Amino acid sequence: MSATPTADAPRPTADLPDPAPPAGPTGHGAVAHGATRAGRLSWWRGDAGEGARRNLGLIGVLVVLIVIGIATRPDLYGDSRWVWENVLTILKLASVVGVVTVGMTFVIIGGGIDLSVGAIVALAGVWATTLATQSFGAGGMIFTALTVGLAVGLVNGVLISYGRLVPFIATLAMLVAARGLAAEISDKQTQVSNNTTINDIAAAKLLGIPLLVYILAIVVAAGWVLLNRTTFGRRTVAVGGNPEAARLAGINVKRHTVLLYALSGLCCGIAAIMLTAQATSAQAAMANLYELDAIAAAIIGGTLLSGGRGTIVGSLLGVIIFSTITNLFAINGLSTEAQNMVKGGIIVAAVLIQQFQFGSLTRFLGRNRPTAAKV
Repeated sequence: MSATPTADAPRPTADLPDPAPPAGPTGHGAVAHGATRAGRLSWWRGDAGEGARRNLGLIGVLVVLIVIGIATRPDLYGDSRWVWENVLTILKLASVVGVVTVGMTFVIIGGGIDLSVGAIVALAGVWATTLATQSFGAGGMIFTALTVGLAVGLVNGVLISYGRLVPFIATLAMLVAARGLAAEISDKQTQVSNNTTINDIAAAKLLGIPLLVYILAIVVAAGWVLLNRTTFGRRTVAVGGNPEAARLAGINVKRHTVLLYALSGLCCGIAAIMLTAQATSAQAAMANLYELDAIAAAIIGGTLLSGGRGTIVGSLLGVIIFSTITNLFAINGLSTEAQNMVKGGIIVAAVLIQQFQFGSLTRFLGRNRPTAAKV
């Protein structure tokens, strides 16, 4: 039985203001800080932070490769001047394939594939080094290489978008046709570049860094901006993720696909000039298997083969990893066959990680996450 309140009993204090929260680490500041920290952890653990986690993992792989190099060749890595020159060598080795990989990354994110990039590089390089083209000087050679790459990329895009050919078949056919045309133009001979301006691109340095590395950096920066800060990039992700939904949202999927392959061809044209400068010549067999290196680098960098997701920075790290592996095998005198086997294993591992990371593993962790006991 409850007692009835009397006149002397204290009045309820519901109409009085709440006492001020204690100052210091237990006040509102701590709550806000805790919420911010929880939000950051949620971002890091969620899909939004997947790119950052993968890039950090790729940097970890590079560190492991460097440690292996130090352990196997301490005599070389003990020389700081050699280390700096070796870093520049790796970046220079990665420059041409890196430019091709930027274009390939856009194509794969858009839901396609381009097996003809190596052949396009060869065709653009051969066409740019004919005697007729070289008579127009360095400007004519560069213009020819870029135009040929862009034109072949447009043909690929038109065949796939409006001819409704499967990207694999269309670009495979272009691979054969472009190599054949390059052999026909060059008469199966190596064409020497006599233009000193073009040849100096490979030898020139700015602030001690090769010009080829600057070209790679410019292409990567432009690709990053295009993918992450423009409507074109958002449409690329949309088309690769769900073409039908993109079409219903008002995106011209066919035209956009043509533009993606044209962009890939343009990157091949740039790479053709860079490779021609390195070799001071061009031939139909140049840039052999570049398509596999570009696809592998994009996959290692986190680009989904099914489309809809990928990063330019990740692809660049993938290229650098493969170049580092090549360099590591070279300084240790190991065979190319062993190097290719290691690369193949890395590609398989990367695809398996992509397949299970967001599917089976996520569901497994969800099923096995401890839950609070019900009262």
